[in-house]
Amino acid sequence: MRLRAFLCCGGIILVSLALAACAKRATPTGGPKDEKPPVMVGSEPENGTTNFKGNSFIVTFDEYVSLNQLNEKFMVSPPLEKRPNIYLRGKNLHVDFPEQLKDSTTYTFYFQDAVRDLNEGNPYNNFQFVFSTGNVLDSLSVTGNILMASDLEAGENVLVMLYSNTADSAPRKLIPDYITLADHRGQFRIDNIKGGKYRINGLIDINNNKKYDLSDEIFAFADTIININSWDNYIPAVTTKVDSVPTGLGMKAVTDTSLNKGQFSLYLFTAPPKTRYLKSSDRSESYLLSYILSLPPDSLNFGFRIDGTDEGDYFLEPNQAGDTILVWLQDTTLISKQLIESIVEYPFTDSTGAVVLKTDTIPMRYIVPRAPRISSQQNPYKINNSVVNGTIKPGQEIAVISPTPFRTPDTSRIRLYETDGKERKMIAYSVRKDTTSSRRYFISGSFTEETRYVIIADSGSFGSIYGETADSLGIPFTVRPRGSFGNLILNISNGEGDLVFQLLDEKEKLLATRRYSGKGNVQFRLLEKGKYKLRVIYDLNGDGKWTTGDYDLGIQPEPVSYLGKIVDIMVNWDNQESWDVGDRNVKSADLKLKK
Repeated sequence: MRLRAFLCCGGIILVSLALAACAKRATPTGGPKDEKPPVMVGSEPENGTTNFKGNSFIVTFDEYVSLNQLNEKFMVSPPLEKRPNIYLRGKNLHVDFPEQLKDSTTYTFYFQDAVRDLNEGNPYNNFQFVFSTGNVLDSLSVTGNILMASDLEAGENVLVMLYSNTADSAPRKLIPDYITLADHRGQFRIDNIKGGKYRINGLIDINNNKKYDLSDEIFAFADTIININSWDNYIPAVTTKVDSVPTGLGMKAVTDTSLNKGQFSLYLFTAPPKTRYLKSSDRSESYLLSYILSLPPDSLNFGFRIDGTDEGDYFLEPNQAGDTILVWLQDTTLISKQLIESIVEYPFTDSTGAVVLKTDTIPMRYIVPRAPRISSQQNPYKINNSVVNGTIKPGQEIAVISPTPFRTPDTSRIRLYETDGKERKMIAYSVRKDTTSSRRYFISGSFTEETRYVIIADSGSFGSIYGETADSLGIPFTVRPRGSFGNLILNISNGEGDLVFQLLDEKEKLLATRRYSGKGNVQFRLLEKGKYKLRVIYDLNGDGKWTTGDYDLGIQPEPVSYLGKIVDIMVNWDNQESWDVGDRNVKSADLKLKK
């Protein structure tokens, strides 16, 4: 009896385990991931309608949707004075705009990829809703590219705008007639345009008013007025009412190729500052005053004085650009004062636009930092040098750098030795002061490749004008052989006019510059093994650097181009590249910065 019961129970357990196993194998996985975007199944009124009289529209999708980054992606063309109210109810997208619309005007509501399905976030790309308040739906289009002029990269949140008012002042004073947002590649397309003549511009709009009215806004403009008409139209937009389930606006998808061959290319720039003023003043240390100007003073100069002092109580040191002036105080009485009344004279643009010399009395206060609760030893005076990893390049000088202005070094305490590790041989050297900075000296000598050297500087050899002295130091270094570097030789064709060639690292940090005026080749020598980019500036004004644009003067930014490949430098090798620089504003997609 007990055995029968046991077998019965065992059978029940085995059956239960088998059923559980079967149930486990049959557990649904949820099916394949949904990768389909939402589909518009209807709207009120119909997308593409004419004689529109309302102040709202509703779009119905086949599933629940969400709105992703709507503030950044949504646009209306022509722009409305007030932003529409956009919200979701069920599967419906509601757009309300209470303001009065213009007569006989085609309106396009751009959502880009902001509309996405609720569960997986699949975007409805290039979603647009269009209607006309007149009898006709305008059908012309404009395409093109808009890039940053200096590096040919796409900017962020770049507006492209059309103005039917072609006056030069229109971009500064008027809302555009048509507007769109360029994509992440710098490509743009404006649809549903009425035929006519327009001014086309680009803008990164800092104050979000659709106007180029701030001096530091990034702007682009075409040199000529453009004519949009049916026979020149590049990619026609839809001219009839769209299907009930359209793609975008019922138009064919625009391929990358078509946009790359768009009608217009625009180049963004920040205009040079024109207004002269004192941007800031600071006393970061008791002995250091600094003044920053909006522009270098040039021939107008910068004046400075402190009443009751002599000129020897301080000295002025401008930076290389000339727009920052450092005043190093040398008199201990001045340094110890918590408040100094400085009198400065600098170029200033008055309300009439005239440049005058303005005199200001500027209080310069130094607030002594609060002492820490735990006393710590004051940072000792230290100097640095330019030797990296114990090596220098052939012909390289060694820079010695101080945090404060150097006094004249005591060369009787400085010695240079050639050494093999066991013995030292004293050799001659020279010391020179940097002409651009009071905080740098250079040491040079007749250095031989693959030879070891050491600079010995006894305590007190180097010091500052404030009585600080450096401890004794040794700077060992070896001169690397030329065979451990590579050379780059550029064979240039169609290089007309003044050109500036720039060697860049892969992130486009500037490493070296060479000027070129149409003769010979361009050489970059003693390069480390690695990958490099090359950029050329078409130096139209011959000043040896890239110059930005100026809309007021009708001057475009100077063009640039990139060598169409990344150069891989091999050591102990003359790496040669041929470069036809005849085409301007060219940059391969392979060279684009990854953002």
